[in-house]
Parts: sequence; C-alpha cells; structure tokens
Amino acid sequence: MAAIRFEKWQALGNDYLILERDTLPFGLTPARVRALCAGHFGVFADGVLLLSPPADPAHVADLRIFNPDGSEAELSGNGAREAILYLRRRGWTDRDSFAIETAAGPIRPQITGIDTCTVDMGRASLCSRDFPGGPEDGRGEVESAGRRWSFRHVSIGNPQCAIHVVSEDELAALDLHAIGPAIEGDAQFPHRTNVSWYTELPDSARGGSSPGRIRARIFERGVGETLSSGTGATGAAIAHVLARREAHGEAPTAPAAGRARVSVLLDGGELEVEVREDLNVKLTGWARPVFTGQLSEDFEKELHETE
Repeated sequence: MAAIRFEKWQALGNDYLILERDTLPFGLTPARVRALCAGHFGVFADGVLLLSPPADPAHVADLRIFNPDGSEAELSGNGAREAILYLRRRGWTDRDSFAIETAAGPIRPQITGIDTCTVDMGRASLCSRDFPGGPEDGRGEVESAGRRWSFRHVSIGNPQCAIHVVSEDELAALDLHAIGPAIEGDAQFPHRTNVSWYTELPDSARGGSSPGRIRARIFERGVGETLSSGTGATGAAIAHVLARREAHGEAPTAPAAGRARVSVLLDGGELEVEVREDLNVKLTGWARPVFTGQLSEDFEKELHETE
C-alpha cells in the first residue's frame, strides 16, 4: 500500500494539511482530523483541506474544509487560496481562472502570481440561517466577559460576527481566549459563529483614520484565536464599509456608487478585500507551501484504528 502523501501550506500563518481523497485508504472522520491536526502527536495544523475530483465537470475540484476540532467549515478564505494554488502547482489545471466547489457553493479564483490569487467569494448577506430572526441590517448584541458587545452579522459562506472597537490599544488589550468562546457559542448562532474585532487604522498622510485600512483580530469557530482568517477579514471589512455607509445616511443594503477596497491588517499579515455595492466580495492574498511529507506506517495504522 502506498504511503499517504500530504502537503502543508500556510497563508498569513493560517496553516492547513492538503490531502487528495483518492489517495486515502479511509474516510476523514472528526476523530481522524483531530489526530492529524494535533500538536506533538500528529502533523499539527489549523485544519485539513480535502480535494477530490469534481462532481460537476465545470469545476476543477471539490473542496472540503475541516477545523482542527474535527468539525467541517463551509468556507475558508485562506484555505481556499492554499487549495487553489496547490491545484495549479500539482497539475489539476493549467488555467489561471477556474471554479472549485465548496460546501458554501462554487468559488472562482483568478491566479495573479506564483503565490497570489484573487478569489470571488460571492455575495455576502446580512441575514442567514446562522442568525435566525436577526434584522435586515445584521445588527445585534451579545454578552461575554461581563460586557455587552454590539455586532454585525455577515454571512460569507460561513457566519461572521464583526465587532467594532474604538482604538488599536483597545483591540490589542482584548483577551480573545476569555471573550471568544461565549460569543462563538451564543444561542443566537445555532451553528456557532466566527468572531472578528476590528478598528480603523490611522492615515498618516491625512492625520485621521483611513477608510481603506483596518486592523482585525480573529476568533475562529472550532479553532480559537488565529493569526489570520480570510473570511474573518472579509466579515470585518464588510462591517466597516457598511458602518461608513450608514454614517453618510445610506441604508446598509442600498446600492452605492462604485466599490470599496479595504486592506485588513491581521496578526499574520495583510489581505485586500473588495466590497462591491451589492456586497459581492473579492479577496486577494498569498499562500505558500511549507513542506511535503508522508505519514508513517505506524501513524497510518493508528488512523485506521481511529473511528
């Protein structure tokens, strides 16, 4: 039996193991995902990307995304870029523009460089089954760590809870490990939620805040605080753009001229988010391979025996 081969990739410090389904002698159960992602006892990663031949011939591949706790995510902006660039490097396609299927629906990348691509993430929504009963503008409040937080719900294939804070100092002082779990699992979010806290960055040229740059920290569902998250950055950027629209007297869901480009600075680096007037979103960033490996026979046997 051939050894199980994998690649480890990272995007702004968000690292995933990439596996091809047809090379696996077993299915990926939550327990097997947890064993693969475990530190010290496994390979260690923020999750697993599983690629398989597409059910729809119009797509290059089908992509499933697993969190390190074994749960399955609908979408990951960083993981998607890693999978997209892997597919190109490993010869699944020779095109720069194509489609792959995810649990959140098809996504369409444009490869722009050896380690960069822009991903059309589709149209975001402020209402979704992940925040049932929420208002049309996605606004809400949630309690955690003795404080009531105002948030904006954004669905971008997966649920985002974006919370604005007034300064970089306040953002840096937040203890996300203490605050995040109660918000992630709040009853308002029946499928749990990702959480991002963000603030505007100063524009040194103008002496004020820049409409195009924000700083964000992310608490990811099933993961905890992460160095970066593509969908988390997207949710924060959308919330930022909508808040600015409202400040100018516009309804958050009303069409607005042009489009907004927001640079989101995360602990692991910077991502570019383009928010169009209809909330269609494009995410641009990089992803790079870290190493290629194969599982030992002993570890493969351990995974076989794991339910």
